[in-house]
Amino acid sequence: MNGYLIRNATIVNEGKIFVGDVLIEEERIRKVSSSIEHPASSTEHRVPSTEYRAPSIETIDATGKYLLPGIIDDQVHFRDPGLTHKGDLFSESRAAVAGGVTSFMDMPNTDPKTTTLALLDEKNKIAASKAMANYAFFFGATNENLDEIRRIDPHKVCGVKIFLGASTGNMLVDNQATIRAILSQSPVLVAIHAEDEEIIQANSRMFREKYGEDVLMEAHPLIRSAEACYRSSEQAVKLARESGSRLHILHLSTARELELLDRGMPLKEKRITGEVCVHHLWFNDSDYKRLGARIKWNPAIKSAADQQALLTGILDDTIDIIATDHAPHLLEEKANSYFSCPSGGPLIQHTLVAMLEFYHQGKIPLEQVVRKMTHNVAELYRIEQRGYIREGYYADLVLVDMNAPWMVARENILYKCGWSPFEGTTFQSAVDSTWVNGNLAYHQGEVDESYRGKRLSFYHD
Repeated sequence: MNGYLIRNATIVNEGKIFVGDVLIEEERIRKVSSSIEHPASSTEHRVPSTEYRAPSIETIDATGKYLLPGIIDDQVHFRDPGLTHKGDLFSESRAAVAGGVTSFMDMPNTDPKTTTLALLDEKNKIAASKAMANYAFFFGATNENLDEIRRIDPHKVCGVKIFLGASTGNMLVDNQATIRAILSQSPVLVAIHAEDEEIIQANSRMFREKYGEDVLMEAHPLIRSAEACYRSSEQAVKLARESGSRLHILHLSTARELELLDRGMPLKEKRITGEVCVHHLWFNDSDYKRLGARIKWNPAIKSAADQQALLTGILDDTIDIIATDHAPHLLEEKANSYFSCPSGGPLIQHTLVAMLEFYHQGKIPLEQVVRKMTHNVAELYRIEQRGYIREGYYADLVLVDMNAPWMVARENILYKCGWSPFEGTTFQSAVDSTWVNGNLAYHQGEVDESYRGKRLSFYHD
């Protein structure tokens, strides 16, 4: 592995923006300074050994470009194993590094579902051979696997995922006593998909009775309604507060849910935290007429008022994390009628540039984009030595050209499914380079497909 000296970068890190150099050696950030002399060798960092060969140091002139910590996406569905016609750990992590994402946390609703520790081990083995970015996997909760949850090693698992809406197959957890027990006994953070199944089913019956199978996609936020989201989130938060547990609400989609979150305190003191996904910030219900099934996600994209409230929640620190819920499906699957059309879509290649577009529009400071997509994710999940540009940390970095307009088109989309809801959109920023553990995984349109990421590890108090 080569070392790298990144010169004259505009570094965005820990609330500051400054011009400086970063030296990368042996997977790590060795030095961050206003100016670093080109090292003749790196032997000063090692015990002398006749077997040691100092890495060559490649200099990269980053003048005018912005260097950020690598993005950590805490919610993806890479479809591996069992659903790999849609995407897999290689194809989607390849798209991830092209988008500046250096670490991801994958959800358990694969085939088979990740609801035993043995299946979790198998998934990690697959990732070790296929994933180009660093990886971790959520353990899936059911109504029957509390004993397995108790046995989770908190240093190796990012969290337990509870699906409180049945859109993901047979993983609905609807036993209140079980939910309470998971919250109180899980050794790791509990994250939830919060939608009330009774409300959704009642709304579905009403629309089906009126329209049969000819329900328009515009009905999606009415069927999977704001009330369904709030009621489910409210009940989960109540149980979490009763048990004193840490609870993370994934993909918030409504203004009202924000009142349930802890606020006015540092992230490390919060017990109830929340996340918003890029599509809930970028789109609103007026976009269904234009994009239809391409923006059918669960929870549904909702009103412009909800969209604005979510952005405000980022700015005032009510919302802690920005993620994707990257969930690819083939276009032929999306072409089905409303009740047969799967929810979800691909986003991870475009998550950073989409958020930078909000920065260009004056809607969010650059420091906030970085904090919500890197620092806060590392802090919330207690990820070891990642999420910051710090000496001694793993060199997970992304270099961005803020003034390199490009348009999303089929020929530059890397998802296995081959499409994006952003097709035809012009972004002002482009990812120039991505380093994963010091390896130049992506550089100016070229992906190093030979490299494999590492399993994330977690610290606990």
